[in-house]
Amino acid sequence: MTDRQDQVAGLLLAAGGGRRLGGRPKALLEHRGRPLVEHAVGVLRAAGCTRVHVVLGAGASAVRERARLDGCVLVDNPEWERGMGSSLRAGLGSLGGTGARAALVSLVDQPGIGSLAVARVLAAYRDDTSLVSAAYDGTRGHPVLFGAAHWAGIAASATGDRGARAYLAERDAAITLVECGDVAKPYDIDTEDDLGHLE
Repeated sequence: MTDRQDQVAGLLLAAGGGRRLGGRPKALLEHRGRPLVEHAVGVLRAAGCTRVHVVLGAGASAVRERARLDGCVLVDNPEWERGMGSSLRAGLGSLGGTGARAALVSLVDQPGIGSLAVARVLAAYRDDTSLVSAAYDGTRGHPVLFGAAHWAGIAASATGDRGARAYLAERDAAITLVECGDVAKPYDIDTEDDLGHLE
């Protein structure tokens, strides 16, 4: 196991309730014959994350029953309805005391972002002060990597659906951007129309 694999934990945010999808939990949407959350965990692992924490919220008990998430640390976010910020806080909190020096954060509803893009972001990790973001034609997107030195500040500022946006905006010059537009498509599965992206 390389230092990078040992020190960087994959953190999958999979708590969304799919409000614009008629209340279907995003983690359980089907992609390639399995729940989307399973696909997303597989992407993190294929990219080199040996340790994966998954934040669950909407339909958490159904996700536990239907998705094969062996070897993952499952983190319940009882405040998932308050938005992605609460899931990010829960996920970062679950990494305390694990020895992880960075979190590579991905979103369950972006199946167009595969292991090649995630591996590029992982490769840019240096130490616990790292801030790395995938970019698509120069625009910051997911996944993102947060060194542990930033976790407390991110958790303090993560509210609603903005996640770490405000924290990162204040530190724009410190972020390493990794272009991924040639290997990934950063669409979200948010609406009925978006379901066409699933296979």
